[in-house]
Amino acid sequence: MKAIFVTGTDTNTGKTVITGLLARYISEKNKRVVTQKWIETGSRNGYSCDAGRHLKIMKKNRPYLEKYLPLIAPYVFRNACSPHLSSRMENKKISAGKIKKSFKLLSGKFDFVIVEGTGGLLVPFDEKKLIVEIVKDLKLPVLVVAQNKLGTINHTLLTIEALKQRKIKILGIVFNGSPDSQGIVIKDNPRIIKKFTNTEIFGTLPWSNDDKKLDKSFSLIGNKIWKKIAK
Repeated sequence: MKAIFVTGTDTNTGKTVITGLLARYISEKNKRVVTQKWIETGSRNGYSCDAGRHLKIMKKNRPYLEKYLPLIAPYVFRNACSPHLSSRMENKKISAGKIKKSFKLLSGKFDFVIVEGTGGLLVPFDEKKLIVEIVKDLKLPVLVVAQNKLGTINHTLLTIEALKQRKIKILGIVFNGSPDSQGIVIKDNPRIIKKFTNTEIFGTLPWSNDDKKLDKSFSLIGNKIWKKIAK
């Protein structure tokens, strides 16, 4: 079993799309892949919309993983806010033990588990603990997704610094395009971030709302990640 934790430099950076595309890429290597969303907020139907998006991108239907759904999304909340607040509003305590158990059970059934984080890196799931602490306990390597736009330098440097301080392995960074990105900004962001962090840059995924175009654009990025994790 191999596993990856996908974090964003902020909320809405494109983690869900990158997670789905990476899962699809690895599954095409004849590997049994499952994605996981430990804590999802903002769901009105009690089902993980992010996990559903992963399946769509992977070209898998819901029955493919039906019996694993409680493990794939251990916690789903209605209110779109930080997990610590969402859980408090619904009077449901989030257990790190339950999350770890669900991860380990999936790990025993699949070749790869790709976990999509919630928001950015330093997100609390209760009044005392951050989700990144679970990542560290499980010794998961982290793939950072940064939306390529003005302001991403600061967010990305802070994310990388926080990971390094906790001695968490960093796989690298994927930049995700934005429809309002400025040309000179998106060209320079990866360069300057690479210079300051000495972290591998896997590439930039151009913005698109077409899954077929995204899949084609992700091929080179996926190949670079695969070479690193398949060792």
